[in-house]
Amino acid sequence: MSSYIRYLCCLVLGLTLGLSVTLSGKENTQAQDTQFDFPLLLDVVDTIETYYVQPMSKEELIQAAIQGIFAHLDPYSSLLNYQEQLSLRDSNKGEYFGFGFEIATDSDKITIVTPFPNSPAAHAGIRAGDQIIALNDVQVSAGNLSELLQEIKQHSLKNQAIDLVISHQNTEGKFQIVLSPALIEVDSVEGKILDNKIGYIRLSSFQEDSTQDMMKLLQGWQSQPLKGLILDLRNNPGGLLDQAIKIADLFLAKGKIVSTSGRFFDANSEYYASSDTLMTDKPMLVLINKGSASASEVLAAALQENGRAKLMGQTSFGKGTVQSLIPTLNQGNAIKLTIAHYQTPNGEDIHTKGIKPDINFPSETVLAGENMPIIEPSYPHDDIAQDTVVNSAIAWIKTNN
Repeated sequence: MSSYIRYLCCLVLGLTLGLSVTLSGKENTQAQDTQFDFPLLLDVVDTIETYYVQPMSKEELIQAAIQGIFAHLDPYSSLLNYQEQLSLRDSNKGEYFGFGFEIATDSDKITIVTPFPNSPAAHAGIRAGDQIIALNDVQVSAGNLSELLQEIKQHSLKNQAIDLVISHQNTEGKFQIVLSPALIEVDSVEGKILDNKIGYIRLSSFQEDSTQDMMKLLQGWQSQPLKGLILDLRNNPGGLLDQAIKIADLFLAKGKIVSTSGRFFDANSEYYASSDTLMTDKPMLVLINKGSASASEVLAAALQENGRAKLMGQTSFGKGTVQSLIPTLNQGNAIKLTIAHYQTPNGEDIHTKGIKPDINFPSETVLAGENMPIIEPSYPHDDIAQDTVVNSAIAWIKTNN
């Protein structure tokens, strides 16, 4: 009995010591983490608030610190307030109030990824590939992209015009544009059957209803004796990744569509096509250009590398990252954060490189003594006969039917 009691006492003592060591280790770890994180940051904030030559509130300094964190990340990560989250949700639904263009950094310059159809930017003649030289009389560069985006957003929220200095790609001239924000409604899927029995589909973005609209369009064409399909992704800046995957699945009977890889478990996924398809027996050509980015590159690469379609045009933009919206714990904010890279079915990472077309369409054409834009207009010509890229696609389908 006495030996049993001694054993029980030793066991309790051992567990107590073990627990103490564990708690001590956790305390040391937390102390070490805290030592290198918050006290230093708070000390810097307090010191600046107390001694800086100009008065600055603690709130201003904390916001500056947060902006500094995101400036250290890629240009697609940012902190969104409640109003900005609403704007993002409206955009995913196909409507928003703004100026109608997307921008990104390209070779250390601020570049227009695409102007949206029927937007103030499109009406003003802004083109994909244009470079922003100045905003409201202030020179801009890739280093102050976050400040540029913030100023554009603030003017949109306050219904105020912005003053832009723009240069077209491959030209030396500059021109000034004043844009006023407006409500922009984007129909992401539009199509028509051309006179030569070729189905033409314009996919301008990837919204919540894009797959549904695409299915409705294709199902309406099922009884038509089509000779081929043209899917126009020119100046499509992307959008919801799941919509790109679902639309690819409509055209693919099998094969990998895309894979994603990140630092945490849920960021690593592979997506494959199901057997349910539409119009897999029709020759298909996909049109891309430098304004084709992100989700549109996912779709284009899936169709190209699975042998379902050929790509025609110019090398795409090259945005191979995935963003997720992560709510914060207070104040109704959310973090839009890059959480993964995506790879094409063949395992290629196209970030900053883009997707090369199978059929390269000249990026610059000389006509009537003037240099034509390197990027086609952001929306197809009202008269398809005037669109040289579409005409080339029609000729290709006729040859390969």
